[in-house]
Amino acid sequence: MILLAVVVATALAFDFTNGFHDTANSMAASIATGALRPRLAVLVSAVLNFVGALLSLSVAATIAKGIVEPGAITLTTVFAGLIGGISWNLFTWYFGIPSSSSHALIGGVVGATLVAAGSDAVLGHGLVAKVLIPALLAPLTAALVAGLGTFGVYLVTRRIAPDFRDKGFRFGQIGSASLISLAHGTNDAQKTMGIITLALIANGTINKDADVPMWVILSCALAISLGTYLGGWRIIRTLGKGLVQIEPPQGFSADSSSAAVILASSHFGFPLSTTHVATGSVIGSGIGRREAKVRWSIAGRLGLAWLTTLPAAGLVGALAWKLADLLGGDLGVTVVFVLAASLALWLYLLSRRDRVDASNVTDDWIPANVPETTAPVAVPAP
Repeated sequence: MILLAVVVATALAFDFTNGFHDTANSMAASIATGALRPRLAVLVSAVLNFVGALLSLSVAATIAKGIVEPGAITLTTVFAGLIGGISWNLFTWYFGIPSSSSHALIGGVVGATLVAAGSDAVLGHGLVAKVLIPALLAPLTAALVAGLGTFGVYLVTRRIAPDFRDKGFRFGQIGSASLISLAHGTNDAQKTMGIITLALIANGTINKDADVPMWVILSCALAISLGTYLGGWRIIRTLGKGLVQIEPPQGFSADSSSAAVILASSHFGFPLSTTHVATGSVIGSGIGRREAKVRWSIAGRLGLAWLTTLPAAGLVGALAWKLADLLGGDLGVTVVFVLAASLALWLYLLSRRDRVDASNVTDDWIPANVPETTAPVAVPAP
């Protein structure tokens, strides 16, 4: 029971990192265009994340039963997979990279499962059909929808005064960004619900056909909401300012496209990366506006990070399992937990040296004489 409690706590810690890592998906465009003030934006997103987490359980079922064989999983395997996901989330957060928390979690669990139980315990068909294929199609679909939407709104509003037009689209963004937050809750919070359910099955607490317990649903909804409220300002800055200089019509098109794709994926039970969708939508909004400039060098670096997510998180998950297994039992899990906590503290202290928060998240992306980078750069006040 002590080991189960540690696994559940680690899962909720992952859910917390998922919240602040993915706030940008919902609110980066609205903050960048001035539709919502930064602090108000993250508060709205946190509340709607909580509500969204209670609306559907399709994605939780996919994570719990569709990626790895539940009967081959132990609590140590689940714990190691979570460590892989948390480590990747923290690393990419520090560098301001909008990477996929979903794929980090899945990669960590798959990596730990491979070394613990062998390849037969990984459901290859489920991994390909419900993770890899959506990972390829989601950003392309979102970019296409956002690009067409952006082109359309500029075409329809070409004779309207820009100031009047932008004011209207800022109001529209409040609604579309709120819808993304709701959709994010229906998709991302449930991944942790699925992981905790997997741990409960491995421990024999519930059988493999049981529904997700209500206490799991509520605790995961609360954890992701608290993480969302912290803001994840470093990634908000990259997505809102680094890829494209977003105007209100673009922001509205990007947010609306993201919400539509995420809600559709939740309905079909795909553990889709909301980060891939939101990033694809922002890039699409730049392509759809003739005068916009997409920073393709940054987009390329993000794409490289996306390709690295599954194997990197899987490697950490595998190493975490090996170390825990080598040391044995509670001692091994405790040592790995302390190492992960130390990593989190180290990255947090490093982040204070070039702090990004609500006060500077909307500053210009690249100050004079500063090389372009995916890491956030604070602009000194004039």
